[in-house]
Amino acid sequence: MQSSATVLVYSDDANTRAQVRLAAGRRPAADVPPVEYIECATLPAVLERLEKGGVDVCVLDGEAVPAGGMGVCRQIKDEVFQCPPVLLLIGRPQDAWLATWSRAEAAVTLPVDPVELAESLAGLLRSHLSVEA
Repeated sequence: MQSSATVLVYSDDANTRAQVRLAAGRRPAADVPPVEYIECATLPAVLERLEKGGVDVCVLDGEAVPAGGMGVCRQIKDEVFQCPPVLLLIGRPQDAWLATWSRAEAAVTLPVDPVELAESLAGLLRSHLSVEA
């Protein structure tokens, strides 16, 4: 198992980014490595960080403004070589079809449910890290 995993969290709202960090914690599950978070508040920051590489999972806020996480997800899936898996934060369960359109691997609703978020994040980390191994 690698020593740590890197999770990029994108939202224009610092409170949403904090909710994600606090809900998932340092280790979302016992069988995944500890997580280091990178916070981004703008689309250019997300693209710049992904270009550097080393991101294992992205958590994108579908309610972010002006660039919503669904559009950001679709863009990075098209533009970033070997794009990491994406967990999309959606405003309501009925928006799940938009998460599918954006090609996100998973989606959870806002406000963040800590158990649901940690389970989804851990699942994406497991699948991504097993592919890399």
